[in-house]
Amino acid sequence: MRTLIAVTYPTEHKADEVRTEFLKMQKEYLVELEDAVVVTRKQDGKVKLHQMYNLTAGGAVSGGFWGALIGLIFLNPLLGLVVGAGAGALSGALADVGIDDDFMKKLGENLQPGSSALFVLVRSELTDKVLGELRGTGGTVFKSSLSHEDEARLQAALSAEADTSASASVASPSVSTEKTAAA
Repeated sequence: MRTLIAVTYPTEHKADEVRTEFLKMQKEYLVELEDAVVVTRKQDGKVKLHQMYNLTAGGAVSGGFWGALIGLIFLNPLLGLVVGAGAGALSGALADVGIDDDFMKKLGENLQPGSSALFVLVRSELTDKVLGELRGTGGTVFKSSLSHEDEARLQAALSAEADTSASASVASPSVSTEKTAAA
C-alpha cells in the first residue's frame, strides 16, 4: 500500500530537516520511502522542487559508461562517451519517478512565500514509532491519502510538543502494576 502525505511548514528549511528525519527512519527500517520531495516557495513567489534523487546526473554517468563502451567497439570512445552522457542526462531529466512533479508544483503555488512543504510517498504504514519520531516537528497536513483517523493521528503527532513526558508518566504506573500482578 502506498501512502502520499504532504505537510506544510512556515519556513523554507524545516521541510528539508523533516525529510532528513524520514531518511534516518528509513535507515532504521521504520518506514519505507518511495519518494520524498521538498517544495519551497521563495519570497518572490517561485516554486522550486528539491528531489530526493538526481536522475539527470545518474543518467549522465550511466549513459557515459555505455557510450564509452560502445565507442570502444567503433574505435572512438571519446565520442561515444560524450554522446552517451548527453543522451543519458536527457533521459534522466525527462524521467519522473515517484510523485508527479506537476502535481507538486500546483500545490506549491498555494504555499505562502517563504514557506515549504514535504511530499512523502511511503510504501509502508505509519506506525506509532514513526509518529513518535515526528512528534513536535510542527507543520500542517496539507494533503494525504490517509484515512481521516490516521490523518488526525499524524496531525496530532506533528503539532504535539511536550506531551511525551505526560504520556510516559501515565504509561509507567500501568506497566508496574502489570509486573506486580504477574509476580
